[in-house]
Amino acid sequence: MVAVPAGQFLMGSQDALSYPADREGPVRTVRVDAFWIDACAVSNARFAAFAAETGHRTSAERIGWSFVFAGLLPDDFPPTRAVAAAPWWRQVEGADWRHPDGPHSSWEDRADHPVVHIDWDDARAYCAWAGKRLPTEAEWERAARGGLHAKVFPWGDELEPGGRPRMNVWQGDFPNRHPTTDGWYGTCPVNAYEPNGFGLYNTTGNVWEWCEDLFSPSPTGQERVAKGGSYLCHASYCRRYRIAARQGLFPDSATGNVGFRCVLDVT
Repeated sequence: MVAVPAGQFLMGSQDALSYPADREGPVRTVRVDAFWIDACAVSNARFAAFAAETGHRTSAERIGWSFVFAGLLPDDFPPTRAVAAAPWWRQVEGADWRHPDGPHSSWEDRADHPVVHIDWDDARAYCAWAGKRLPTEAEWERAARGGLHAKVFPWGDELEPGGRPRMNVWQGDFPNRHPTTDGWYGTCPVNAYEPNGFGLYNTTGNVWEWCEDLFSPSPTGQERVAKGGSYLCHASYCRRYRIAARQGLFPDSATGNVGFRCVLDVT
């Protein structure tokens, strides 16, 4: 874990890249107390240790299936049901954190990749076992900024400084062509790329990360905040690979691009 000092920062975004409907704005000054946060998203190896000790079965394991990106399925994979609004997502029997791309895959050959197919309750169960908790949205955004002031990305405002990828996102024509100039198709190791100013890795791209907060201020809202974007984000349809971006997910959502990291209070 790395220490994030107490302080205030400008949270949110109202620039041309933002999504007003996601309530990224208004930009406001927020102060948070000091806390510790995982330098990396929780890996498959770390989650495997938790599951072995506690016997925890994730929601995807209990129901027997989860959503997998179609591009990660073998060419001869049997037909599967697609999500109507996002046909690149396929309902795959036997997909869960142990089998990230379906029953033909295993976490063991990607032990240092982020655990996926984790819903909000699964993430909180791990946090409780580890003596930690999920971050608030403000804590997550403060940590992800790495001490920079009102920048789009953890390293600045330019997507690829010097033409060099700085995070694991889609680079070709989504969803059919991905030249993988960053070296990855799907997830990458939790400590890939350079850390931000606080020492955190992959706070944008790779996998969405659960936060504790409700997405909507409405008393009837059920969705929880996820931050950071994933390996499937692309400017053509999803610019949510920015620090200020946010997404609302129902707590029982578990897909192949959602993970988490934990925080610990300073006592």
